[in-house]
Amino acid sequence: MIKSELILRLVEQNPHLYARDVEAVVNTILETITAAMERGDRVELRGFGAFSVKHREARQGRNPRSGAAVAVEAKTAPVFRPGKELRLKLQDET
Repeated sequence: MIKSELILRLVEQNPHLYARDVEAVVNTILETITAAMERGDRVELRGFGAFSVKHREARQGRNPRSGAAVAVEAKTAPVFRPGKELRLKLQDET
């Protein structure tokens, strides 16, 4: 599902709301989560999951083709950990 599909689905479920208002709400939520993660904060949505930032130190890696040692720079990566309710729903479907 992409953002526009999410907005359309929310508009269908809430016909009393304008599409532009639903889009503004979705954009605000995503921008707020992004801003919190930029600050290094953890964002937890109970029953759904938690968004956080993981810092990875610089290290020596290997080029898989040549086997030569390669310096891998330090980096920061977004991480999503599903909540218990979401995990259970996904397990029930398989």
